[in-house]
This record gives sequence, C-alpha cells and structure tokens, in this order.
Amino acid sequence: MDKKPDLRDPLQLLAFGFGSGLAPKAPGTFGSLAALACFPLLALLPLPAYLAVLVIASVGGVYICEHAARALDVHDDGRIVWDEFAGLWITLLPLLPLREWNVTAFLGLGAGFALFRLFDIAKPWPIGYFDRSVPGGFGIMLDDLIAGAFAALALFGLLRLLA
Repeated sequence: MDKKPDLRDPLQLLAFGFGSGLAPKAPGTFGSLAALACFPLLALLPLPAYLAVLVIASVGGVYICEHAARALDVHDDGRIVWDEFAGLWITLLPLLPLREWNVTAFLGLGAGFALFRLFDIAKPWPIGYFDRSVPGGFGIMLDDLIAGAFAALALFGLLRLLA
C-alpha cells in the first residue's frame, strides 16, 4: 500500500507543495500553479534576493525531495512537487524586474507556466536523460531545474519578439 505523506513534517509539507502535490490528477501541474501563486511575492524582492531564494530552493530542494522520497519509500513520487516550484521560479526569471502588473506581465506568467509544463512533461534531451539517470533528491530536482532553464530561455526569446 502507498505510504501517505505527513504534512505535519515541515520538509514533507514543502516537498508536497503545501498540499498542492496531493491533487488526484496532474499533481505537477497543481504544484506549478501553487509556485505561480507565490511568484508575485517573490517578484517584490530585489534581483539578488530573488536569486538567493532560487539557490536556497534548489539546493535545499535536493534535501527536501530526498527526505520525502525516503519517507514514502519511493524514488520520485509524482506528489513531490518542490522541484516544480524551483523550476517554475527559474522559468520566470525573464519577467524580472517586474515593474508593473500589466497585460504583458500576465501574458508572460501564462506563457512561462505553459513553457515550463511543456518542457517538464515532454522531457526533451537532456532533461529526460537526467530524469532517468540521476538518483535521489538531486535527480528529482535536476530535471526540473533544467526544464526551468530551457523554459526561461524560450520565455526570454518570446518576450524579445513581443517587445
């Protein structure tokens, strides 16, 4: 029988995206939506502070995801979505510094979300390779961080085309 996450454990609470990863269908998408909901607060930070949050979320995510995977006794449970949080926040880097919430900003958020989900689900090379080949918390995080970087590059290009 599948082990149930313990959201009283702070690391599991983070790993399961404050409960967003427990959605019965498409937990990665729900985790990404929860990460998107956090972005307006993060966008208030100066760029160096935002980058520090990204580093902490990414490096700490290795431990957070490893802890949750061990608690459930699985390699990469789909309900673990902290990797989606960090990956989406990387994707949205081209929107910073966000000076005003206008139509372009909202379109950028939507495009960034869609691009990240596309790269995370399709897993083109090398994302799929790392997803299959790297074990543990580092492996759980790595494919989403790369997907986030690819999506950020695509979003940057899209924003340049629209400017």
